[in-house]
Amino acid sequence: MSLEEPLTEFLESGDDWERKKTSVDGVFILKLPEYKGNPPRLAIELNPTDSRGNPTKKRGLMMRDVGELETFRDLIGEEGLDDLMEIIVEVNPEKGKKKRREEEKEDIIEI
Repeated sequence: MSLEEPLTEFLESGDDWERKKTSVDGVFILKLPEYKGNPPRLAIELNPTDSRGNPTKKRGLMMRDVGELETFRDLIGEEGLDDLMEIIVEVNPEKGKKKRREEEKEDIIEI
């Protein structure tokens, strides 16, 4: 069976916003609903997975055509992206217990 057959079937019978796993971890097929006169269509979604192959983000990176795929490839390959990510990791607070309101120091403006 060619890849075209199950994709055509999914496009015709899948639910709007339904996500199908592929044989590649983190690569999903997403059925987009009809929108502003455009018919329903399929998109590729890249989304990191957990140990059971389920997506870890509510929505991943969606691509609807070859042009978008090429644009994202260029953006991800951008030289400064690694340095930017390292700085963001340094700047972001560590995950942990969120402080309750009364534990936070109140910012008071003296008049």
